[in-house]
Amino acid sequence: MAQRLIWILWPGFVMAIPAVGIVFSLVDPADLHAFGSPLDLSRQGAYTLGFLLFWALGSGCSALTVVLQRSPYEMNRCPLPAGERPQGCPKRGEDGGCT
Repeated sequence: MAQRLIWILWPGFVMAIPAVGIVFSLVDPADLHAFGSPLDLSRQGAYTLGFLLFWALGSGCSALTVVLQRSPYEMNRCPLPAGERPQGCPKRGEDGGCT
């Protein structure tokens, strides 16, 4: 689980760094407006918020990749041992069902 968390967070972090650099080299944080009124943030606050938003966006993309790359075995396996599975479960192992 920890390895997958690293697979999600690290690429998002690495991509947030140049994204913030590119965006804030083109946009002055003092000129940012939300719903018609200027943001009440310092420049450092705008940089921090921008970094966190880009990190979340990059991590969301990485999370989608991690979910979509799961193998059919990981998706279809049952976490319960054969004896603890509910009655009627085809993977219970009784009445010729698969194990």
